[in-house]
Amino acid sequence: MSHESIPEVVTNWIGGREETAASGETFEKHSPHDATLIARVVRSRKEDVAAAVAAARKSQPAWAETPAVERGSVLLEVANRLEQRKEAVARIVALETGKSYRDALGETNGAIALGRFFAGEGQRLYGRTTTSGLRDKYAMTIRQACGVAGLIVAANTPVANVAWKTFPALICGNGAVLKSPEDTPAVGWIFAAIAQEAGLPAGILNVIQGYGEEAGAPLVEHPGVDVISFTGSTGVGRWIAETAGRRLAKVSLELGGKNPLVVCDDADLEQATRWVCLSAFSNAGQRCAAGSRIIIFDAVYDEFLERLVTATAALKVGPDDDDDLGPVINERQLSRMLASVQRARAEGARVLAGGVRLDGPRHARGWYMAPTLIDRVSTDQEISRCELFGPIANLYRVHDYADALVMANDSPYGLTACIHTRSVDRAVDFVHKVRSGVAVVNAGTYGSEPHMPFGGLGDSGNGSREPGTEALDVYSELKDIYLTVSSNRL
Repeated sequence: MSHESIPEVVTNWIGGREETAASGETFEKHSPHDATLIARVVRSRKEDVAAAVAAARKSQPAWAETPAVERGSVLLEVANRLEQRKEAVARIVALETGKSYRDALGETNGAIALGRFFAGEGQRLYGRTTTSGLRDKYAMTIRQACGVAGLIVAANTPVANVAWKTFPALICGNGAVLKSPEDTPAVGWIFAAIAQEAGLPAGILNVIQGYGEEAGAPLVEHPGVDVISFTGSTGVGRWIAETAGRRLAKVSLELGGKNPLVVCDDADLEQATRWVCLSAFSNAGQRCAAGSRIIIFDAVYDEFLERLVTATAALKVGPDDDDDLGPVINERQLSRMLASVQRARAEGARVLAGGVRLDGPRHARGWYMAPTLIDRVSTDQEISRCELFGPIANLYRVHDYADALVMANDSPYGLTACIHTRSVDRAVDFVHKVRSGVAVVNAGTYGSEPHMPFGGLGDSGNGSREPGTEALDVYSELKDIYLTVSSNRL
């Protein structure tokens, strides 16, 4: 696939203009598929972040005063322009992530759908009217913008992640500074270019390139950033919560997951096998909602294991449309996964499939992890407790439903969960009692829709929910308004 759709140097967008870093420095972005150089990326630091925040603060008041319906019209045009250029955007997503063009296009279509949903919310930024306890007094609430939103996104589904935060932040009347992932810098760059072409006022959406500690951290620390939304690792999320909390900034955190998928003795094993493979291995397992803990009833364990190992061995790994999964995003991630599998093996785990870096002719230069299945691990081992963000799933044997539910909830995370069963009783009990922000029956652990809230418990987040209309609570403030009239003046 050609690199022509990405500029030689991927820049910032500040105040409606492409800008290099104040230092003049750049870093290299390489292809996860074959390690070739894709582009150089400007290496922003504190002064660049300050310039972007200043641009957002300067432009935001006029944007907030623009009627919400009109803001929605602008954002609808952004979504429409994104659709007009979706093939180009998908090519960039595929180049930067190593995933297939088919998957990248599907992700881009999801971003378009989300943009259109939030554009419509310009007509529904509802407050409420209610009663007062006093005579001649009237009470109501309205929504108002927070001010400037700092948006920090992950590289696993980059254009969807950018849309996920940008559209709700803007419909609420905020200015925004998006910290683009260093592994997918051109996605943020082209999204900002499309937004400007669509008529979004200059300075409302600013994009900063760079490393997390050099560009993301100053964004979190900046006193001019009123709300911070972050999708990424639990460790970084804790630091953001602590740092932003010291200045009482509003924070939304969507963090990691170690998500359970339960296969009961009455499950459709063919469908369960399909959904386990999709949950564990699609997008190279790089989903916070990936199914990485497969909990199987003892009565069907051996049969299901055989089915799953066979299906895993049949998966095709590569960057093309007929491949099932691609590479992981960078070599650092790959090395971390391999080391974790090796430690588990040393502790007595059995590697049923994969567990190695692929080194065949199609894979040798890229960052390819073989789809990996592991069993004979305990729930307190590192590989059971830590998110690896790759195509690795652990298998656990349980006696019955009660044991399965206990094991599903035995995790510091609480993002998504799934059960495969023909029993309505089990299904209803599970979705109510499993400790997660999302619960699914007879499908996968992933698949959030634009109009639905997404988020988790414990190490998976701080209780906020994005997207859905619940995202409006992240990016707006509620104001109480009281009107008092005097009978003497009637």
